[in-house]
Amino acid sequence: MWLTANRFQTVFWFAVIPAFVAVGLLIFAVREPGRSRELRKVRAPLSLAELRALGPEYWWVVGVAVVFSLARFSEAFLILRAQSVGLPLALVPLVLVLMNVFYAFPAYPAEVLSDNADRVTVLGLGFGILVAADLVLALTNGIAGVTVGVGLWGLHMGFTQGLLATLIADTAPRELRGTAYGVFNFLVGLALLVASVLAGVLWDIVGPLATFLAGAAFTLIALLCLAATRRIAPNVGALKSG
Repeated sequence: MWLTANRFQTVFWFAVIPAFVAVGLLIFAVREPGRSRELRKVRAPLSLAELRALGPEYWWVVGVAVVFSLARFSEAFLILRAQSVGLPLALVPLVLVLMNVFYAFPAYPAEVLSDNADRVTVLGLGFGILVAADLVLALTNGIAGVTVGVGLWGLHMGFTQGLLATLIADTAPRELRGTAYGVFNFLVGLALLVASVLAGVLWDIVGPLATFLAGAAFTLIALLCLAATRRIAPNVGALKSG
């Protein structure tokens, strides 16, 4: 028992190292750019008037992201899915390792592509990958299938997470970008909480098939909303961060 506890302590001590490195980079390497004098001063950023000033294109992007987040329930369900097909408990951490490898791999190329192509199209590709991941995870009966599904899940994150943040910067007024990100993360966080609760209820009542098929359904709805962007908010995706 003592040896097991000691091993867990060692793991967490190693996990602290990246946290200290990140804080060090924030303190010594990151410099906040000065505020441009031409920007108007915002005295009540959460007032109704300022929230309206964020603009319809911003709110459309937030709406798409919220619907999409209803399909993006906790990655803990990937672990549960792997266990349900017989993955040994000792190998469970490899699920998140695999997901993060596939998350990191396309992140930079996707951002470069979004700078040289239509961002909505690139985001739609990420949505489509999540649909594929959900279908694979819903229908598979073996570890090989779960491996493919987890890899696709990580791949979709590389194509969507940074790009959604970029679209927020594109569509929000410069003087309200802090407010824009705060509202965006608050609403997306609530959607993720609701998604995880719904996923858990479906898992307990019906099983993993229903959970991942529901995720695919919400992603398809988000994809339809994204397709409507060309008609409702035609400038989204064509703008560049300033």
